[in-house]
Amino acid sequence: MYGKDLIIGGKHQPAQGRARFDVINPATQQVMGQAGRAAAGDVELAVQAAKQGFAVWSGLPAGGREAVLLRAGDILSRQGEERCLELLIDESGSVINKARFEINYSVDLLRTAAGEARRLYGDTFPNDSPERLSMVLREPLGVVAVISPFNAPLALLVKMAAFPLAAGNSIVIKPSEETPLIALEFADLLLEAGLPPAAISVLPGFGDECGAALANHTAVKGIALTGSTETGKLIGRAAMQNMTRVQLELGGKSALLVLRDSDPAQAAALAIQGMFNHAGQICMANSRMVVEAPVFDEFSQALKQGCEALSIGDVRDTDSAYGPLINRRALEKVQAHQQDALANGASLLTGGAVHSGLVYQPTVLLEPGCDSSLWREESFGPIASLVCADNLDHAISLANDTDYGLSAAVLTHNIQWGFKAAKEIRSGAVHIGMHAFQSNALAPVGGVGLSGIGRSGGKFSIEHFTELKWVSIELGGAD
Repeated sequence: MYGKDLIIGGKHQPAQGRARFDVINPATQQVMGQAGRAAAGDVELAVQAAKQGFAVWSGLPAGGREAVLLRAGDILSRQGEERCLELLIDESGSVINKARFEINYSVDLLRTAAGEARRLYGDTFPNDSPERLSMVLREPLGVVAVISPFNAPLALLVKMAAFPLAAGNSIVIKPSEETPLIALEFADLLLEAGLPPAAISVLPGFGDECGAALANHTAVKGIALTGSTETGKLIGRAAMQNMTRVQLELGGKSALLVLRDSDPAQAAALAIQGMFNHAGQICMANSRMVVEAPVFDEFSQALKQGCEALSIGDVRDTDSAYGPLINRRALEKVQAHQQDALANGASLLTGGAVHSGLVYQPTVLLEPGCDSSLWREESFGPIASLVCADNLDHAISLANDTDYGLSAAVLTHNIQWGFKAAKEIRSGAVHIGMHAFQSNALAPVGGVGLSGIGRSGGKFSIEHFTELKWVSIELGGAD
């Protein structure tokens, strides 16, 4: 059984009062370990340590920060399977292929962030006075709170932490209470790579006891959150009280458009990949499938066959598509959305029942109605809507019938149709010829509407977690 306490200023120590909480394996629903349970007092200690760590870390030359992140990437590349694979499988319910993807992608993120450490570019601009010089400097914010989710607890944590670190910020991590252990392991890895101890803290705990205190702290100058829209609203309200910079990657209800020139079988295979990865617990999952009428029947049949052929459940089987939902609440939400869709006139194409434990069958409902919770709300589970569109304009209209806007995809061989959809769909990303769930360490990931504020990845994270300072120099009269 795993057992870890907090990390405050790079040092392992128990929470105040020595409180701990159980970490549950969603595949077995048994206790797999315990983590320290941080509260407001622990937040205060961590933030004060991070303020000291910021002075040390930001004072290093860019090459020094680059070297630490490169070493971290090398350690993860060499030791990732040994140190992280079982944790990812047991803590988050990841199937083994998805866990391996997270490790490999996290290596890529660390190495990409390392390169960005040397690219904190400023600028110059002309003045009316020839004797005056004006420049713009780019400086780190200070202490950044990183609030990470359970669904990709290593990759998304690395993404949210590595780029602010590259810019010279110190970090305080509050991982999901569902997956705290992998965050503690990642912090240990960074410390082994040479990160100054005071520059990192990890506070496992719960939102009302720990997360709220962190978000409200006046010394926290930036917050990076990947999570639900509801949590994002709470964090945003707290941050505004102190004018804290926020980057919020929130929920999604992504549309996949299948146009009339698509091959139905190939389109269905892509739709399944983009929807049922990690049991649909992916914010970019293409959970609304909008298919033009000429290929609708063939696509529906291919989708049904593909879903029913998926191997699910055994997280250590490399053939498994996905494993369990994270907890009972997640399962009940999927069931509630299915029931509401059926009550609104939908019909069940496939799935619709528990496979075993917290594993739910891949489920697709036909024409759920645009007022149903399945169409309007993020389900975060293996359940999708399938609707028929009369033409391209109708398909785009259906794609835009949402308050979210994180990602979207268009399957077509006609580049004009694809670009028309890409321009007119309101979303942070539109992928042509691919499904909606795509990853790239350099890309600006984020959404519009209820899908969040700001962009993460590559130079876009660096820009978000740095501040611009205008400096002017009067050169006249120097003699």
